[in-house]
Amino acid sequence: MEMYTVGELASLTNGKVIGDSNKKISEIFYDSRSIVSPKEGIFFALTGNSNGHDYIEEAFTKSIRIFVCSYIPVKHEQATYILVDNPLEALQKWAKEHLKKHPVKTIGITGSNGKTIVKEWLFHALNSEFKVYRSTKSYNSQLGLAISILQMKPGYDLGIFEVGISHPGEMEKQEKVLSPKIGVLTNVLEAHSANFNNKEDLIVEKIKLFKHSEAIICNDLPENRTIIKQLYPDKKIIFFGKEADSDIQLLNIVKQNKSTCLNVKINTKEESFTIPFSDEASIQNALCLLAILVYLNMDVALIKKKFLQLYGISMRLELIHGDNDCLVINDTFNSDLKSLEIALQQLYLQNKPKKILILSDILQSSSKDEELWNQVSTLVNAYPLDQLLLIGEKGAKYKQWFKHTTHIFSTTEEVITYIKKYPPKDSAILLKGARDFGLERISKFLQSQSHDTILEVNLNALRFNVNYFKSLLKPKTKMIAMVKASSYGIGGYEVAETLQLHHMDYLAVAYSDEGVFLRKKGIYLPIMVMNPELSSYQAIIDNDLEPEVYSFRVLEKFTERVKELSIAKKYPIHIKIDTGMCRLGFNPQEIEKLAFQLKENPWIEVKSIFTHLAVSDVPEEKDFTQRQAKLLKSAYDRLVETLGYKPMLHCCNSAGIVNYPEFHFDAVRLGIGMYGYIDHKETLKNLENVVTLQTVISNIHTIQEGGTVSYGRRFRAKKTTRIATLPIGYADGIKRLAGNGRGYVRVNGAIAPIVGSICMDMMMVDVTEILCQEGDEVIVLGESPSLLEYATWCETIPYEILTSISPRVKRIFYKE
Repeated sequence: MEMYTVGELASLTNGKVIGDSNKKISEIFYDSRSIVSPKEGIFFALTGNSNGHDYIEEAFTKSIRIFVCSYIPVKHEQATYILVDNPLEALQKWAKEHLKKHPVKTIGITGSNGKTIVKEWLFHALNSEFKVYRSTKSYNSQLGLAISILQMKPGYDLGIFEVGISHPGEMEKQEKVLSPKIGVLTNVLEAHSANFNNKEDLIVEKIKLFKHSEAIICNDLPENRTIIKQLYPDKKIIFFGKEADSDIQLLNIVKQNKSTCLNVKINTKEESFTIPFSDEASIQNALCLLAILVYLNMDVALIKKKFLQLYGISMRLELIHGDNDCLVINDTFNSDLKSLEIALQQLYLQNKPKKILILSDILQSSSKDEELWNQVSTLVNAYPLDQLLLIGEKGAKYKQWFKHTTHIFSTTEEVITYIKKYPPKDSAILLKGARDFGLERISKFLQSQSHDTILEVNLNALRFNVNYFKSLLKPKTKMIAMVKASSYGIGGYEVAETLQLHHMDYLAVAYSDEGVFLRKKGIYLPIMVMNPELSSYQAIIDNDLEPEVYSFRVLEKFTERVKELSIAKKYPIHIKIDTGMCRLGFNPQEIEKLAFQLKENPWIEVKSIFTHLAVSDVPEEKDFTQRQAKLLKSAYDRLVETLGYKPMLHCCNSAGIVNYPEFHFDAVRLGIGMYGYIDHKETLKNLENVVTLQTVISNIHTIQEGGTVSYGRRFRAKKTTRIATLPIGYADGIKRLAGNGRGYVRVNGAIAPIVGSICMDMMMVDVTEILCQEGDEVIVLGESPSLLEYATWCETIPYEILTSISPRVKRIFYKE
């Protein structure tokens, strides 16, 4: 980013400087965990789900000496502070003034989906014609947009930014920062209007971005037309779609295998464009791209050439299990400097003893080679690496600039040969490079599982859901995350590490071996063991786990073990009270005896007292839940009176958090809610889908009328039917109840009914009306069909569906 001084920034943001106003700023940080060897860095103490002022001290220990904050928790003489009313608003003011200082023609892209793809396609279409800057990955929030703008250096002709919102009132703030010259509205979905009354209100909010735009480009859907024309009657509006009076009218499409020919009328002239995709979303995104390029007066022949070169955009960074206990971080979409920095931060955060970077030549830069690789080496050298593997001829010229053990390769195949000879062990391996180098081949080689069926886990969605539930709590209420049963079947360590990175207070597991596994993987958060067994006490103590104590027998036996080991300090335990679940716990009638024994026990310390709500998700049982909470509070008060100190008090699970805010007490226990499900319709709308179970089509065959499918011949074709076989069955966790026409999957976005009996390793679906081929992706479970839909087909609950997904299904964890 461009250099600023503290004084300049304070002037732009109306801040008050305490310290040296001449200090220089060249890096921005807002997350203390991402700070690595900062050079002239500034830390913004943002407030939201957590208070950034709480992490100023950590940032200081990591050599940050300039802070933007609304108050100073601890003043350091070596530090400089810029005091502002609101650090985020200060950051946005800075971004706004930065954009004024370096005026470029700006394009602002908003919508529910397609923003990042349209932005990236537009960048690749224009990058050879202009000097184009585009926002990093999917940085589109109030924070992300400001950060993206501030990364832009002088000299660009065009700036492309995607802009997102979550709540009413946010877009006006975004518009004040960006004020794009050209406004683009991609698809707006009903599903993304959880914080709005309806889809129309969401559209109204999004198009506030175009208040000062000279032109607006959007889909010709009726609601778009009506609202935009009413709000902006005097602006130039370019519509694309199927309507006859649209500026870009789609006449028809011809699909062939993986490509689609779009026959289009541009004003009055008909043209044909071919794109290497056949799905509906790509067609809509291509039409949007076409409308933008036509408005920018790009030659039609050049547009046709650019369309043939379009490719799939991955907006995510994947974390995949590798051989020899390695973790592969696959970020092979692009290799610009900012995305390299983001990926290196993720590598740095991984809890592995060794870290390896495999980096190709950077092709998406307009900088001269020497300047570019000076920046690359400076960035890479700031991070601890055991090995650096460079691929390509450009990076090889500057090998001496890297301080790490560096190896040079001409091709990706040479890297694979090297890895075969010297296989990495217990390492985090980052793959970062341009698409031309095909680094995904290295990823496939390193993966420990190659099953075509995979469970994708969106760690961003997991974090979003956790933050949503945190927003329902008081600031001092702690959160205990349930990661038992391998985080409900999703993946125990990966989920736990994500929660640890984002400052979860406590974790809870069912059995000690789950806690031991997390400790071996480097999880250091406090871990409560809900079902401690007598044989596990040694492992619990050896691994600093905290057992639930639910009976006098358990209290006695665990105390004996602690006493035998002569542990120097009191050992933490958690007391469970049975208030009506009738499963585990001390009865309320036993509290006096329990209080006495705890008071007289010098070897243990009570960390929390809790109960389990039986019907917190059943509104009709409100009286029972209130009675449970009353019994718990009574028992707690009696125990505290005798103990002389106050342990944490908690009872709410996910449903309890939503339905009984008066019982949040000192802590809550979040389980299924953070994984994207809750039995509460309104709250469910606010949660994001975390898991997607997907597979591919193994085989397609045609059967004639009367033909049958699978065991028992339970499906009989009433007409000529195309049947697709999928490599997933009940051994993977698919319930047989979902078969025989009861459930469905999605093939290329279309519904394909499950036909016949589900087999151990395979299932069959009807794709008669769907354009598809062998190898095409199939969604078995995710947004649609949802976890709730699937559980309904199988006459069970979402918990059982998640925990039943077999370990043989490969898990891929990713972050946007």
